[in-house]
Parts: sequence; C-alpha cells; structure tokens
Amino acid sequence: MLYYIAQFLQQFFGPFRLLQSYAVLIILALYAGFFFTVFLLPRFYKRLPKDRGREFSVNAEAAMGKPTGSGVVFISIFVGLSFLFTPLSVMQIAMLACTWLAMLTGYLDDKAVHSWGEYLKGALDLALSVGTSLIVLYVGFKGEVHWWLPFTSARVAVHPALFVLVSSIVLWVSINTTNCTDGVDGLSGTLVLVALIFLGIIFYFLLGHSRIAEYLLVPHLPSGASWATIIFGLSGVLMGYLWHNAFPSKVLMGDAGSRALGFFIGVCVLVSGNPFLLLLTSGMILINGGTGLLKVALLRFFKIRILHNIRFPLHDHMRKNLSWSPTQVLLKFMIMQVLITLAVFGAFFKIR
Repeated sequence: MLYYIAQFLQQFFGPFRLLQSYAVLIILALYAGFFFTVFLLPRFYKRLPKDRGREFSVNAEAAMGKPTGSGVVFISIFVGLSFLFTPLSVMQIAMLACTWLAMLTGYLDDKAVHSWGEYLKGALDLALSVGTSLIVLYVGFKGEVHWWLPFTSARVAVHPALFVLVSSIVLWVSINTTNCTDGVDGLSGTLVLVALIFLGIIFYFLLGHSRIAEYLLVPHLPSGASWATIIFGLSGVLMGYLWHNAFPSKVLMGDAGSRALGFFIGVCVLVSGNPFLLLLTSGMILINGGTGLLKVALLRFFKIRILHNIRFPLHDHMRKNLSWSPTQVLLKFMIMQVLITLAVFGAFFKIR
C-alpha cells in the first residue's frame, strides 16, 4: 500500500523514492512487525485460550494454563503489515489468505474444549495443501512449472500433476513438522526465524536480481523482492513473539502459530521453484518433527517398529534422556540448523 501511495503522491510532490525502494520497505516491515507484536500481544493474553498440555510430552505441566493460540494475533498482524508495506500480486494475496486460514484452523483447535484429533487436523492440512498447490500452479505459474534443482544447472519442466503431488507433500510436511517442533519455549519460533531469514536472503539477493540469478544459474523471479518484504515482515513479527516466548515463556503460539508458520515456509519453498529448499532452510525442523511422524506412521499403519529407544519429537528425547535444559535444546538445535544450511548451500547454488 505504501508503495502505491508513493507512486500516486509523486504526481503532485515529486518522487518518493524511499518508499519505492524494496530495501527500505523490508526494513520498515521488519521493525514494524517487531514493535507492533511486542506491544500488542500482551494485550490479548486474557482473551486467548489456555494451554491444555500435550499428551506424552516432557514437562507438559509447565505449559498448562498459559495463554496459547497467540498465532491468531501475530499472524493477523503479519497479514495486515504485508498489505501495508508490500505491493501485492493476486497470488501473494491468495497465499496470505491461505496462511490466515491455516492459522484459523489451528486457533479453533486451540480454543476447542476437546482436541480435534490427529486425523481431522491432518485431513484439513491435506485439503489446504492441495488447494494451495493448485493456486500456485495456475495463478502463480500459469500452469507451466520449471524447477531448478541442486547439482545441476538445468531447469526441469514439471508435469502439473507431479507439481501438485510434490507441492502438497511439501506443504503438509512443513505444517506438521513445524507443529511437532513446538514444545520447548522459543524452539519452534527460533528455528522458523532462521528459516525465514535465509529464505528472505535467497528471494531478495539471489532470485530477485537478474544478474545474480543468471550468475548462479537459477531463474530470476521478478517478484523476488516483494516476497522478501513479506518474509522479513513475518521475521519481525516472529521476533516480537519470541520477545514474550523466551524461556520461561509468558505466552505460547499454539497450533494457530505453528501451523501457519509451517504453511508459509512451505509456500515460499514452492514459489522459489525449488522444492528442495525445504531441506536447506528447515533441516532441523524436519529432523526433529519429521522423524517422529515417520515413526508413528510406520507403527500405526504398517506395524513396523523403529527407533524404539528414542523419544519423539527429538527435543523430548534430549530433555528426558540426555537431561538438556530448554535453553540447551534451543541453542544446540539452532546451531545445528545453521550448520546444516551452510553445509548444503553450495549444492543449491552452483557457481560457475
């Protein structure tokens, strides 16, 4: 909105180049997201549902009674700021709407007296993932998709059916692994923040600049800078949430926050044109939450028992079996995520 206001006013008062610079818009979105969330979130504590505790989770009693579902607040702030600071395309508006919808399904579960259950939530996540994949395919890519892949400079044409299948899996996995990682104060938020910062850098500095994209043998994304503005706006909002969620936390994001954050990361990965970016940006989230999902799925549907001596999500194993403190879990998982990202970075951006 500010971008278009500046374009309108320059007809009468001369150029407003600062408000037409994506670098400036990114900074404004990040700081506005942080300060708005830090100030507004505590005002909603009394109106938020109370945490019921997670079954089989380590020290679940420590979270019981705390305000949860705060994703309804900070995701709403994020969507509003995106409209304010970013010149949005139709596809970006649709993705913000879907992100808010992912938040809403999580919030209604947070607010419910009895949990909706794994199967219902999984089915809702799947429906949202398939619908979003179709929107990205036909609104964003106009029905023609080319992926750029690691270890090669070639762009690969992708059949629409394959794109919808892979994209739906990426979104569903991102939603649920991020949700599973939300169990230690600050952990999920910090790992998502690391993922968002790397995604923002990739969209702005690599995909958003034609010369750099050509040099790195990746496609130039004309809307890369506007996506970066949205991503850094969410980063600022998430920093504001972590201000109150740092151990010992005063508020929890709940499914309203974790599902929306996981969904948005998945969306950014799809828009980038490289589904493998999920491994680069969210490696520890996938390891922490995905291994637990795999263990449960194999046992429940195929009666195959694996890793029976390890608790999942993995952060519960570290706390229960290795006696890590919440702070140790947070810092060590964050360090491992940064190391994973740096280790595989060269595979995704093959420099000539």
